[in-house]
Amino acid sequence: MNAPEPYLGSHPTLTRMRLFHRDLVEIRHELHRHPELGFEEHFTAELVARELTRCGVDEIHRGIGRTGIVAVIRGRTDHSGRRIGLRADMDALPISEENSFEHRSTRSGMMHACGHDGHTTMLLGAARHLAQTRDFDGIAHLIFQPGEEGFGGAQAMIDDGLFERFPCDAVYAMHNWPGLPPGTLAVRPGPIMAAADRVTIHIEGRGGHGAHPYLAIDPVVVAAHIITAAQSIVSRNVNPIDAAVISLCSLQSGNPAAMSVIPSEATIVGTVRTFRRETQDMIEARLSELVESVAKGFGASARVEYERIYPATINSRDEALFGQQVATELVGEQQLITDLDPSMGSEDFSFMLLQRPGAYFRIGQGGSESGCYLHNTRYDFNDTILPLGAALFVRLVERGLPVA
Repeated sequence: MNAPEPYLGSHPTLTRMRLFHRDLVEIRHELHRHPELGFEEHFTAELVARELTRCGVDEIHRGIGRTGIVAVIRGRTDHSGRRIGLRADMDALPISEENSFEHRSTRSGMMHACGHDGHTTMLLGAARHLAQTRDFDGIAHLIFQPGEEGFGGAQAMIDDGLFERFPCDAVYAMHNWPGLPPGTLAVRPGPIMAAADRVTIHIEGRGGHGAHPYLAIDPVVVAAHIITAAQSIVSRNVNPIDAAVISLCSLQSGNPAAMSVIPSEATIVGTVRTFRRETQDMIEARLSELVESVAKGFGASARVEYERIYPATINSRDEALFGQQVATELVGEQQLITDLDPSMGSEDFSFMLLQRPGAYFRIGQGGSESGCYLHNTRYDFNDTILPLGAALFVRLVERGLPVA
């Protein structure tokens, strides 16, 4: 899966990318061997800065959003005054890798199980090409983002003045997708990834002896009814044409060693996924009403903490349609997917799309047929798609900032 292979296609940018394919593979493997969690990407940031220096970019700015980096590459001319941003995420996951290949993780309990090592490498490949050719009018801002995996690194960079210091008329990102075959690209206007919210439900009852439950108010029973009732919110409150998910994934109460002790408290934790703000608002309100009412019916009390973690990732229409044109140029109409269903997973590139127009691509990498899914202990990025991802980044700049 990871041996460098020539990619079908004859576009000049792809042809050029193949010339340093092996260099990209070496970089990607070095990143994979040294995974780092969100806001701890010190080795990764140093490697990125080193490679950007070798590429000959004009400026390298460190420490944006704590461990983030932005590289500036100026085009041959700047008559248009336009700027385009390209973003790649850098962090790994707290997962113990079970692969046995040479470039497996060297750090206990950490691995690149989502392909951010590949995304970073593809953007470095684009930097090399853009800095050498500069066949565009304007400025490209290459954004190497920390902390995508639940840390809100995109928002941290924005809070650090990302778009004030490095203006972008449009911003683009991509993510590998094991469910699509290598060589395919997918992009569409509108929702592409869901909003991710965290729900914590605190239940207070009255503890007692398991042999005398009539003297207690059992929070476990209350929790069971809340979990069941919550499943009616989507089925009976959300328009079937819309999409939403409520998953209550953890229930903590009592002591497994105390078989006859009714606890006094219980906590439920879960997630809500939506695409529309109106649906998100409704579910938050409805869940709070339901939880309080169910608990009251049993003589208990309960409250909901509802945290909006990541907003929905929504591609702007013009930029997504432009992205389709660029993708077609690279892989042809047969390899472009314009109607891929949105995912209920989340992505913090959404914070950038709230600030600037842009589009989020999926790049097929295959592997799902063998169980190589994202966030899997045996996942590995498919190195054969490195030239294609780098070429896509390049052409978004060259087509978006054409030389007159």
